[in-house]
This record gives sequence, C-alpha cells and structure tokens, in this order.
Amino acid sequence: MSEWTELEAGRPVVLRGGTVLPMDDTRGVLSGTDVLVVGERIAAVGPALDVPEGTAEIDATGGVVMPGMIDTHRHMWQTAMRGYGADWTLTQYFVWYYLEYGRLFRPEDVHAGNLLAAIEALDAGVTTVVDWSHGLQTVDHAEAAVDALRAVPGRFVLAYGNIQQPPAEWTAAPEFRDFVRRRITGDDMLGFQLAFDVTGDPAFPEKPAFEVARELGVPVTTHAGVWGATSDDGIRLMYDHGFMTPETVYVHAASLSADSYHRIAATGGSISVSTESEQSAGQGYPPTWAIRAHGIPVSLSMDTSVWWSGDLFSAMRTTLGADRSREHMEAHATGGTVTHCGLRSDQVVEWATRGGARAIGRAGDLGRIEPGFKADLVLIKNDASPVSFPLLNPYGHVAFQAQRGDVHTVLVNGRVVKHDHRLVGADLAAARREVERTVDHLRSTMGEEAWLKGMNPDIPETKILDNPYTYTDYHSSATRGV
Repeated sequence: MSEWTELEAGRPVVLRGGTVLPMDDTRGVLSGTDVLVVGERIAAVGPALDVPEGTAEIDATGGVVMPGMIDTHRHMWQTAMRGYGADWTLTQYFVWYYLEYGRLFRPEDVHAGNLLAAIEALDAGVTTVVDWSHGLQTVDHAEAAVDALRAVPGRFVLAYGNIQQPPAEWTAAPEFRDFVRRRITGDDMLGFQLAFDVTGDPAFPEKPAFEVARELGVPVTTHAGVWGATSDDGIRLMYDHGFMTPETVYVHAASLSADSYHRIAATGGSISVSTESEQSAGQGYPPTWAIRAHGIPVSLSMDTSVWWSGDLFSAMRTTLGADRSREHMEAHATGGTVTHCGLRSDQVVEWATRGGARAIGRAGDLGRIEPGFKADLVLIKNDASPVSFPLLNPYGHVAFQAQRGDVHTVLVNGRVVKHDHRLVGADLAAARREVERTVDHLRSTMGEEAWLKGMNPDIPETKILDNPYTYTDYHSSATRGV
C-alpha cells in the first residue's frame, strides 16, 4: 500500500510490455509496448522505454492496455437498489420511479447510490461516467450527488435532471443557478450537462430548459426514441427550434424514424446506446444496425444497475450480439446469408472508449493512448485465469472474453485507483453501510408488502401508457396514445 500512496503523490508509472490498443485512427495493435505516465498525462508510448528514476513499474506482459472506458449514461443514484427491478418492463420502471416511489429518495440516498456506482465503475475499468442524475428533486440532492462523486477518484459528468418537476421549472430556479455557480467550476474531473426529455408536446414546454443550457454553454443529454415516451415529434421540435447541436447526446434512439436519424446526423449529435437496457426493457431494438448506416457517432452506456450490470464489457458484448442478430435475421428473411459481419469487435471497443470521449467533448485528451493525452488507462490481465490466453485477437478478446474480474490495474488522471485486482483506497465497508441505510429507509417507508410488490408492480390506471411525464398531459399515437 505504501508504494501506491507514493504514486498518488505524483510518482511516474510505467506499464511494461503489454499489448497496447492505442485507439488511433488505424485501430492498430502495439505488441510488447510500454506506456509511461508522468503526472496526469501519458508521456511516452513505445518498446523498452527509458523512464525517470523512481518510476513505479507494472508488469503488463500477457495483458492488454487500453484507454479507460467511458459510460455516457448511467443513473448512478439508483445503484443502491441493485437488481431490484430485474424483471421490470420499462412501464414498470416509470411507475416505480416517476409516479410512485421516486420521491422517497433523500439526499443521503442519492449519495449512497452515487458512491457505490462510482466505486463500481473504477473496479470495472470505467474511468469516466456520465451520471444521468434525474433524481435531483432539490439542490440538496444535487449537493449529495456531487459530494459522492468527489469522494471517488474517477472522472465524472453530472447530468443534472429532475423527473419530478418540469424542466422549465427546475432550470429556472435561483437555487439551481446558485448550485451551478458554486459546484460546477470547470474542474477537469467533473463535467456538467443538463438531462431532460422532450415529450413531443407541440407547446414545447421544454424550450426554456434548452435556453438555459444555451445560456450556460452546456450540452443537453436526452432520452430520445423511447417507445411509449419520446418519439420523432420531440426530435422535430428540437430541430425546428435550433436546439440540436453537435454536443447533444441522444440516449437509446431505439424507436426513431430515418427522418430523425437524418436530423441527428445533419446536426452532428451522437447516440448513447444501452443495449442491455433496450433489448430487455422495451425502448426499441438496440439501434446500432440502423444508425451505423447514417454515420452517427456512437457511445455505449449501461443505464441503471436497478436492472443490469454496471460494466462496459457487457455493453460491448451485447451490442455486438444484437447488431449481428439483426443483420442475420434480415438476411434470412430474404433467403440470404451474412458472410462477413458488418459490426466488428474493434468498433465496439472504440465506442466504449474514444466514442465516449467524443460524446462528452473530450476527444482531444481522452479515449486514446497517445503522448499528451490524459492517463486514464486500464490493464486487462489475469494470470490466474485460463481465459487470459492465448491472446490472438486483442479487440475480440476485450469484447468477448474479458470481464470486470480481469481488470488488473486502472489509472485515472495518472493516479492508480486499482492494482493487482484490488481497489486502492476505496472504503467498501462505508459504502455498504450507506447503501444498507438507504434500503432500510425505502423498505420501511414503503412497507413490506409494497416493497415486495414493487419488484413486479401493477400498472395503475393513469396516463403511464400514454406518457410517463407528470408535467404535461400530452399524448399521441407515438406515445401509445388512445
């Protein structure tokens, strides 16, 4: 432990002799290559590097060194309920969080979920997470969210949202502006976005929130193309009012028309695909098969641990499977056979790293292994596992063979946060205590019967089948209307 304490004080680090995936334009592979880290950045990449005196050496032989993975959409505040909604549909999720029990979350419960999710991300080699934090009912909840993120040595983007109020209302509140002024300071380790959805209501009640985002100079991330919730109508409203920008991130985009994809492509936005979520919850078929044809940039995300896993190995694997399955099914429907896969393993590794960096506006210093880039690095190596060899196709190995247990070392901003398969300095016991208090609070407040029923909630006679948002009565055929 003493060695890694010294590293945190600024000691250089070199990963020796690994198979390096630099994620450059060629998506090449560098065998037997060292990566030298000095301070916060990558100083050199190459074989048998000369390093400064006192450099800490990590043996990467037999392993893969890749950029830290970037998750562009995770509801971190929900992580204290890990697995609770494993059998939910999307409608049941809306019922539980939007209509019935989401208001029960206190600031300390948001803190507990964020803390656990942040630690979990580092353990899985996810060095940057967009915290799609739509449970910020008050500024106190937002303070708790940021406090938790600051307590963990990862890189985060707070995507501020509040599903219990209209976006126009919470973005206009003086306390929200004060929060942004105090807590969002341009720190390299904490980015900022606004997170809200566009219902398609012709009155465009979300317009003032877009105007606030424009005034603050921050991106908007929005759930788009979600069956029964958001549709092409919302995309058209954004486009017609000039709010589709290259910085906009469209989450899921799984039930949009070609017209909407054309608008996203034309305005330079990107799509965050959450394949485990889309193929299970019902937003629509995971859309990479469609959006690849439009040249729209893609990043990957895990959505929420209330259902699914929290690592991007699962995201890469399921995305390849869903895309290829669609390709085969379409070929079979016309009597054909796919002889060469359209989506390759190196592409999903790119989406999990460089694609995420592009989506959050950090393509210039994250997502690649190159001198001058930030030292957010992952070493995948597990000498105790028979799955670790032979290493023949490194991209395919990462996408189909590796898993979180194979993450040997993680660096964020030049700091070692995991080494030899163990987190460095993480207080899991404290995180467990916080999460247990949150579970106890929710369970006791709901009552045992409601708590157990909540794992498979009934659908109330409300507008949920038309529109899950509480700030507008709008519904149409695009939102499963009458």
